[in-house]
Amino acid sequence: MTLVSTPQTRCRVGVARRDITPPAGIYHRMWGAAMHDRAEGVHKPLLATLVLFDPAEPSVDATHVVVSLDHCILDGREIDAMRRAIARAVNIDLSAALITVSHTHGSGWMSRERSGLPGGELIGPYLDSLVNTVADMALEARAATTPATIVYGQGRCNLAAHRDSIDPQTGHSVCGFNPSGHADDTILVGRITDSNLKMLATVVNYACHPTTLAWDNRLISPDWVGAMRGLVETATDAPCLFLQGASGDLGPRRGFVGDTRVADRNGRQVGHAALAVLESLPAAGTEFRYVGPVISGTWIGTWADVPVASGALEQYAVWRWKTFLVDMPYRHDLPTVADTTELRDRYVNQEMEARQAGDMARVRDCRASAEQMNRQLTRLNVLVPGRSYPLSVSVGRVGDAYWVFVPGELYQVFQETLRERFAPHPVVVVTMTGDWQPGYIPPASTFGYGIYQEVIAATAPGCLEILIEAVCREMKSLMAQV
Repeated sequence: MTLVSTPQTRCRVGVARRDITPPAGIYHRMWGAAMHDRAEGVHKPLLATLVLFDPAEPSVDATHVVVSLDHCILDGREIDAMRRAIARAVNIDLSAALITVSHTHGSGWMSRERSGLPGGELIGPYLDSLVNTVADMALEARAATTPATIVYGQGRCNLAAHRDSIDPQTGHSVCGFNPSGHADDTILVGRITDSNLKMLATVVNYACHPTTLAWDNRLISPDWVGAMRGLVETATDAPCLFLQGASGDLGPRRGFVGDTRVADRNGRQVGHAALAVLESLPAAGTEFRYVGPVISGTWIGTWADVPVASGALEQYAVWRWKTFLVDMPYRHDLPTVADTTELRDRYVNQEMEARQAGDMARVRDCRASAEQMNRQLTRLNVLVPGRSYPLSVSVGRVGDAYWVFVPGELYQVFQETLRERFAPHPVVVVTMTGDWQPGYIPPASTFGYGIYQEVIAATAPGCLEILIEAVCREMKSLMAQV
């Protein structure tokens, strides 16, 4: 072999960034075990990062806008409002406005259904402001669009750990660090530069729940994503677009704490891994080629970065997108709204009794259990009527790479399978896009063991496997068009 090619995409790119930190005192409780309701300060600001992508050669309905928001989950109607605002602002199809979240659990639960709780009165105006913010960002990115190249690289980071475990004393399933479990340590990085090789942005695609900070944290925070992004942006002097991978069964090995220093340390670990990949990447439009021997103390084989041939440049400019629905059957034992409401009310009454008795440990447990039922009601009330959930997936073949955007929370096997089947093409996998619903989509093998993600899953066993095959078929169809 005398040639090593680095995957690349030629396109046009515009970037925008905004601070979207909620106001002080807003409703913040994200964790059932939390004993506070309002945010009491800010660890690091929450950010919105928007990248507008156009093909290298102008074509109709080809623009795609990707937005990453530092939030945990947002109601589908809120994301739909933002997507419509973006689509109107830059005149694109609604399916091409792709909004995802970093999934930080330190951002607070931004749902209008929480408006009646302490600090909840601030949620509605805040969400309304986000709609205007993303529309303005799209216009700014459109105005800044310039020819660009994305150069992709892959590295390793062991922050993410398997998080389906068993409590050794009770035998009950727990969501926490499982030292013996498998964890995908892939970190996929894209460096975006303009025609003068000036850095426009970086893309960091990594799968790990931002759950460093938990119930003891009372500060608004992007969790580990904030420190990761800060480190990368300081080194590159360009915005970093973080895209959360398939992390349904992955979380930081050191997590569920209240100490923001742990979150920052976790973030720097990912940031250094991303920077290591960036430092390994060649200049855009080049390939690493063997150029011949030099006689020194022995024969030295020399290599050099040389410009790619015109055929490769054409390949880098491939631009194909498709949005499609995958029907995901609901589980047969899906809880009912009536049963969930009854159980929630029972926990609320038990909490009141515990408060009167001064049993604060029991108060916390009942409060957490009632919150679990409230969240179950939220999920049940927004599920699409019928026997299955129509999951909207967007797949793009852009140059040498594939980009896959999907709602919900998927297990790591989703991204691992896609990357294995389509190697050596980079596959950027982005979950939580468009909606959190239908929630967790675990593999069939996890059902029946009391694992948290399976217990609250709305879709039936086998749905993740159905989704993998459907996505692979569409990715193959895009490959055939090239």
